[in-house]
Amino acid sequence: MKNLFAKIAAAGLFVLAPVVAQAAEGYSTANVNMRAGPSTRYPAVAVIPAGSSVEIRGCLSDVNWCDVEFYGGRGWVSGQYVQALYQQRRIYVGPQYYRPLGIPVIRFSVDNYWDRYYRNRDFYRERDRWSRGPDYYYRDRDRNNRDRDRDQDRRDRDNRNDDRNWRDADRNRDGDRDWRNRDRDRDWRNRAGDQERQDGWRDGNRRPDRRDPDCLPGDLSCDQ
Repeated sequence: MKNLFAKIAAAGLFVLAPVVAQAAEGYSTANVNMRAGPSTRYPAVAVIPAGSSVEIRGCLSDVNWCDVEFYGGRGWVSGQYVQALYQQRRIYVGPQYYRPLGIPVIRFSVDNYWDRYYRNRDFYRERDRWSRGPDYYYRDRDRNNRDRDRDQDRRDRDNRNDDRNWRDADRNRDGDRDWRNRDRDRDWRNRAGDQERQDGWRDGNRRPDRRDPDCLPGDLSCDQ
């Protein structure tokens, strides 16, 4: 039998069983946000109350962040807020304790992780922007906000200019109307003055009527 297994292994026909990923039981030391990635700049997906039990599924080797499971949800928590039991005492989870605690070292990918756990989240729609890293996402968002604010300022300025132009146009129309009214009044006064002067001229050149009581007999200006 041993020779049979040896021959199978030598022939490369012996298939190893898949290695089951290790995990460790941990405890949150404070009310801490569980986030969608290993940084405080990723969106928060839940709040883990202080003293709650979490399952540590893996940690990054270069940054002290761990992928944890809490009440069926998954997310990332900084190792400085998670303790685990090691040699009858609780210790904060750090890279030097990963192997003794049975915590696997893992990597993080927005695409794979978010596809698996966050398809129903609002921020999933911006996965492509987040996949470049939170710093890029916030720079891009800030740039878009600045562009939007600049466009809004431009629209506000254009609106103010439009309002000023309308006010100027209204003022010009009012001015034109006032000038027209003044010209009309002046024309009326001129016509009235002309009529008065004309009436006065006729009165001054009309000979008195013979029946005029002021016309005395013998007055050569009176009609005889």
